[in-house]
Amino acid sequence: MFEHIKFANPEAFYLLLLIPVALVWYWYKGSKSYPTFQISDLSIFPGRKNRWKEYLLYFTWLMRAFVWALLVTALARPQSTSSRQDVSIEGIDIVMAMDISTSMLAEDFRPNRLEAAKDVAKEFIKERGNDRIGLVVFSGESFTQCPLTTDHGVLLNLIDEVKSGMIEDGTAIGDGLGTAVNRLKESQAISKVIILLTDGENNRGFIDPLSAAEIAKVYNLRVYTIGIGTIGTAPYPFDTPFGLQYQQVEVRIDEKLLGQIADMTGGKYFRATNKSKLEEIYKEIDQLEKSKIDVTEFRKKKEEFPPFALGALLLLLLDILLSTTVLRRYP
Repeated sequence: MFEHIKFANPEAFYLLLLIPVALVWYWYKGSKSYPTFQISDLSIFPGRKNRWKEYLLYFTWLMRAFVWALLVTALARPQSTSSRQDVSIEGIDIVMAMDISTSMLAEDFRPNRLEAAKDVAKEFIKERGNDRIGLVVFSGESFTQCPLTTDHGVLLNLIDEVKSGMIEDGTAIGDGLGTAVNRLKESQAISKVIILLTDGENNRGFIDPLSAAEIAKVYNLRVYTIGIGTIGTAPYPFDTPFGLQYQQVEVRIDEKLLGQIADMTGGKYFRATNKSKLEEIYKEIDQLEKSKIDVTEFRKKKEEFPPFALGALLLLLLDILLSTTVLRRYP
């Protein structure tokens, strides 16, 4: 209730120290300020029927102390503050182009390259709350799994649905990059980024990868490329009449091509040889592509002392009323 209340003159609360001083004076000295007389016998008095007035006298002293506390609080000038913020965000539009060819089922990553890439991509998306993000998948051809959106819940669900074999097999890097460029070319964002992840060499498609990179450069799109796969060979599962068998398959990634694409567009090439390295790569990209937020804050203060001053006045009037009526003293 009082979390937004601040006091303009908090030093005024030192005046509350006068209350215990007044209490000591009242207790030890106050009773001696009234005249007394001595009698030898109380039998002539019919009884002390108005004893409640004695307690009322103590009540009036407490009421005066409360009046003083209210006045001190009013002098401290309590103020409530309200604020609002104007936030401007430098938007970043990101399209993730993910290879889903059958080679992504190799198990040099756990459980395999594709699932590891999906898991890391989802964590990256969760950290980019202010950005529009889309997803393009490719193998022998490409298509848009999710257009640019700020509804990251929908995007995460669509990533879960990505599977190898959804489209014709192969590795059409140029087509995947071209589809991502097509999704970003009309974007009005200040920064436009493509993250292209693949584990192979370009062997399918209608668009040359370097030509797609040239188009990306024309539209001022920055491309980060990631080659995913261990060094040497990787276990790849095969279905056979005797069940699932594994064969060691050579890992062949066209790192030269991926490096050229990144250099042409002002991006960077990364090589991920395990899942932890892939996580580090996405964290680095996250740091390189941070949204810029400008915040303008407005504060408004409102004086809250009138209720305290009014309460003190009403209690003071009540004290005067009691002192001149039921608690009136006669000399």
